[in-house]
Amino acid sequence: MIIGILAILSASAAAGMRIALPLLIVGFLRSDLWSQVPLLSAIPPPVLIGVLTSWSLFELFGSKKLLGQRILQIIQLIFSPLVGGLLAVTVVKISNLEMSPLWLIGVIGGSLAFVLKLVQVGWFFRLKGLPIWVIFIEDIICILLVLFAFDAPQNGGLIALMLLWIAIRSSTAWRKWYNQSSQISDNDN
Repeated sequence: MIIGILAILSASAAAGMRIALPLLIVGFLRSDLWSQVPLLSAIPPPVLIGVLTSWSLFELFGSKKLLGQRILQIIQLIFSPLVGGLLAVTVVKISNLEMSPLWLIGVIGGSLAFVLKLVQVGWFFRLKGLPIWVIFIEDIICILLVLFAFDAPQNGGLIALMLLWIAIRSSTAWRKWYNQSSQISDNDN
């Protein structure tokens, strides 16, 4: 049960970083492609491969430029809850975990993905763009989280929990930053 939860967290955290890349990796890890993924199982595999591959390439290469980061932040913020929920339910189905209700698992996975993406968007706007080394680390962690969700869920789940901890710490830092900036503006008036 705990291993399954860690696997769900791992896959959902990957969706909080990228949206097409984790889905593409899940499809290629399975011999039946996306037949276990809700919603995507209804789309013909050649079409899905084309769409996910082109969007993954844009995620990988477009994220290295400021304009690409801006476009990706908006689109990923909108779709990360959906992809996080899809990946959470997919992990349950593929791993044959006895967890229910599936909609609740999808909501939890989508919420984690949304929180992680929201924190990343916050840092993006606060720093006026993410440094390139952060983008490379994010790409690597995203790929590892998807692989760990199926092969080493303990490791992936722990990484996801560390990312959640970083997100919580970030909100504390933002609150301090906001309070300091509001005190400075109050002193100026």
